[in-house]
Amino acid sequence: MIYSLKLAVIAVVTPILSLAILLFAPFDDREGRLAYRIGRLWTRTVLKTAGVNLKVTGLERLDRSRPYIFIANHQSHIDIPVMVQSLPGFQLRWIAKKTLAYVPFFGWALMASRHILIDRADRAAAMASLTKAKAKLAAGISVVIFPEGTRGTRGRLGNFKRGAFLLAMKTKTPIVPVTINGSWRILGRKEWRLRSGEIEVFVHDPIGTDGLGAKDSEKLAQRVRGLIESRCRVPGDAEEHPHGARAAAALNVT
Repeated sequence: MIYSLKLAVIAVVTPILSLAILLFAPFDDREGRLAYRIGRLWTRTVLKTAGVNLKVTGLERLDRSRPYIFIANHQSHIDIPVMVQSLPGFQLRWIAKKTLAYVPFFGWALMASRHILIDRADRAAAMASLTKAKAKLAAGISVVIFPEGTRGTRGRLGNFKRGAFLLAMKTKTPIVPVTINGSWRILGRKEWRLRSGEIEVFVHDPIGTDGLGAKDSEKLAQRVRGLIESRCRVPGDAEEHPHGARAAAALNVT
């Protein structure tokens, strides 16, 4: 019963705030800053309704006056509200798959908020999306990327695609690795049942990309993945401890 009630509240709030974003879109600036502020209200409502408490560590490492490329692990659909609420003071835009645009209300608001939708099957369109991402960064807007490309299973970390790292190097934008723990427990990969609980978000030190080129993308991806993995917790014994030797080895990538 409680799960149904939570979903009902979100189902009512989502179209209302999505329509508000669409209504104000013609009066918004070209970067969609007003739409993003309305979106923050939606994400806060989702987390409050679900009974989610965020424990965020490491915000003091960031300079809120400049943009970053935030690279995070992806455990659940609720990771988007988690990132928005965990990084106050930043305007965030996602590089997300184009198919999300077809989701009623949510997808329409996503487009009106000037997020970057990418067609992975169309290389030319994908390159155009990266050009849009460069423009966002130049305007002081931070970009968020889930480099696994999909949600992991029960909190486990997948392989990282290199596009995010190539973008960071081409724009000389610092990368900020972010580790999310526990969101898969709140909303599982193939579930609609919202549970209450705590989600931990660890913000790592920014990584500069000056002087790096395409040949460095693989090593950079491994380094960022190692940092994120070092703070990941997975079911079983590893749930109480970082990945240990495997994570330590990944952190030695230079």
